[in-house]
Amino acid sequence: MTEESIPIGRLQWRCRRGTKELDRILGGYLEEEYTAASPEIKQAFTNLLEQQDPDIYDWLMGAQKANDQFLTIITLLRCKYIGRNGP
Repeated sequence: MTEESIPIGRLQWRCRRGTKELDRILGGYLEEEYTAASPEIKQAFTNLLEQQDPDIYDWLMGAQKANDQFLTIITLLRCKYIGRNGP
């Protein structure tokens, strides 16, 4: 399934991760930026949502370096959401 064929409602559900920090970052990106993003960034975001919560959290917080396939989206999320008053 490509990022264009995934309904927004399904993506909203997948952004609900069970931690306030991830919910705010991932849900915030979906609401504020996803629609206007390039197809490549959309695909990276949807692929990121397939990853385990501890990995996403560690990548976002800088505890671990993100895999190359997620480096762009993680950097974008960190710059936009971690830099402004924390998650």
